[in-house]
Amino acid sequence: MMPSKENIWANVKPIGLRFGLSDPGLDPSVEPIELNSLFFIFFSLSLSLSTYLRREKEEKGEEEKTQMEEPQNGNANLSTAGEDEEPVIGPGPAPRARPKRPLLFEQAYLDSLPSANMYEKSYMHRDVVTHVAVSSADFFITGSVDGHLKFWKKKAIGIEFAKHFRSHLGPIEGLAISADGLLCCTISNDRSVKVYDVVNYDMMVMLRLPYVPGAVEWVYKQGDVKAKLAISDRNSSFVHIYDARAGSNEPINSREIHLGPVKVMRYNSVFDSVISADEKGIIEYWSPATLQFPENEVNFRLKSDTNLFEIAKCKTTISSIEVSPDGKQFSITSPDRRIRVFWFRTGKLRRVYDESLEVAQDLQRSDSPMYRLEAIDFGRRMAVEKDMEKTETAPQPNAVFDESSNFLIYATLLGIKMVNLHTNKVARILGKVESNDRFLRIALYQGDRSSKKVRKIPAAAANVNESKEPLTDPTLLCCAFKKHRIYLFSRREPEEPEDATKGRDVFNEKPPADELLAVSDIGKSVTTSLPDNVVLHTTMGDVHMRLYPEECPKTVENFTTHCRNGYYDNLIFHRVIKGFMIQTGDPLGDGTGGQSIWGREFEDEFHKSLRHDRPFTVSMANAGPNTNGSQFFITTVATPWLDNKHTVFGRVIKGMDVVQAIEKVKTDKADRPYQDVKILNVTVPKS
Repeated sequence: MMPSKENIWANVKPIGLRFGLSDPGLDPSVEPIELNSLFFIFFSLSLSLSTYLRREKEEKGEEEKTQMEEPQNGNANLSTAGEDEEPVIGPGPAPRARPKRPLLFEQAYLDSLPSANMYEKSYMHRDVVTHVAVSSADFFITGSVDGHLKFWKKKAIGIEFAKHFRSHLGPIEGLAISADGLLCCTISNDRSVKVYDVVNYDMMVMLRLPYVPGAVEWVYKQGDVKAKLAISDRNSSFVHIYDARAGSNEPINSREIHLGPVKVMRYNSVFDSVISADEKGIIEYWSPATLQFPENEVNFRLKSDTNLFEIAKCKTTISSIEVSPDGKQFSITSPDRRIRVFWFRTGKLRRVYDESLEVAQDLQRSDSPMYRLEAIDFGRRMAVEKDMEKTETAPQPNAVFDESSNFLIYATLLGIKMVNLHTNKVARILGKVESNDRFLRIALYQGDRSSKKVRKIPAAAANVNESKEPLTDPTLLCCAFKKHRIYLFSRREPEEPEDATKGRDVFNEKPPADELLAVSDIGKSVTTSLPDNVVLHTTMGDVHMRLYPEECPKTVENFTTHCRNGYYDNLIFHRVIKGFMIQTGDPLGDGTGGQSIWGREFEDEFHKSLRHDRPFTVSMANAGPNTNGSQFFITTVATPWLDNKHTVFGRVIKGMDVVQAIEKVKTDKADRPYQDVKILNVTVPKS
């Protein structure tokens, strides 16, 4: 039995008492304590005290931890009514994503790229253009389906024609420019290869092949002795390497790279490697020297460690491959309308951009004005897309990089998009207003890179003068679906010519029948003296209008000819909206009729000096771009949202009160006046 606390301390005396010494003050009824018992007592007390202090410290620490965690997790820690039940702990919110840093010098990079909403110039081929390419030696090269090849020299502003070749009897099926920009070659199904000296724009070699070529690509670096040219066999998996300067029809090396015919090849001059793809979408890397896998240039050994099987997994093929100027990335376009960007050295997928028709329809239904079109215009473009899918000979679209490798540029239904790969956002869209042209293949010119190092910061950022003009003339060269023309986008909008026959579309070849008819119509309207005013006699009074034949000759010719012929006599104002406009010119009287003097719809004639910036503006009604007929309207307020959608061709100079009186008539739910207001006739002065 353990003694009580009082008895313990009462009988604790100096240790010497246990060694036979006696103390007369000790109570004889209490048994003396031995030394080992005393050690046991001290040990027990110290252990109990340390345990107590440790538990108290742990409880205090848990309380502090709970107080610190509560502001982070909010009400994540929920306790039930019973104290014995363990608390239910739920997941806290995801940590806030770190904002992505913007691209340094982004505006400077954009200043070195084309920015105009409309193409500045277009030039003709004799047939549909299928290939466009840009040489670093300041040459543009274009090919068409009739086998013709054209060289264009880049000037300080714009381009000029240099030379024309009949390269093949059949269509040009492949066009390649060397990395140094000095050599060009074309292939066709006639089993011939034509090699051209770009700077001297002259043909230097013609090769005869024992097979039909499938793809062609230059695979040599600047300064190499041999100008190696890789050509694939369309009917086998062989790739043959030729020395173009030797002029021999015998290859210097041949090997089966793929299991099937090679469809696309692209050379990466930075890492001296070739990226190729077969008809099943399988991608391979190989060295031009050995035709083997370039182990020293990449960071993987097995393709299973990469995303290079992505195309095959999606059960699609590859239309084109483009390599970035720094060699670190390459882009792939496919028939599934997805643009994929890969890292070259790792083979990993960096970006995927879905440009399918379903996504385009979703964007059309969205509230973003950047991606929306007018309903009629969008429907027309969708019809072109479906027609393009059925046309096997249509040029294959591609996606190119700018010289900084930060922007990806490719053509879509909406226009030509420039995407910032760093921020993953669309920086700008070119050609959105060009509703009649569906651009496909593109090539970018930003200056000669062969004579200087690729700049980390573009010249526009390093320019010390205060001029905002870039040091070069960045130009985007394009071809379009079923078009005989090449199109040039720059940083300049097209000029408004004084002569309507000398517009941005240059007729350097004999145009097709439909274009020839349009030209003759324009020429006729220019040579004919057109009136510059008319008087509308209505049932509510006269309206005097000034016309603008110099700014929009075709529209004025159509309108005044109808007036002279009595076309508008007794026609009603079929649509009247108070605070907006009054509309007439429809023989059917319901807004669905009317045609031009040529029996077909004619194009818009927008002019920068004629805007819907004031009331009493006379403008053409239409059903979308380039669908003008006979209907026109007179505004009663400023309507700037109609600019570049409807052609302004006149102003009311007298009789504004008559226009306002017509505007105030009572109408039904369809904006049709209950009581007809008619045009009795129109007075046109003699020319």
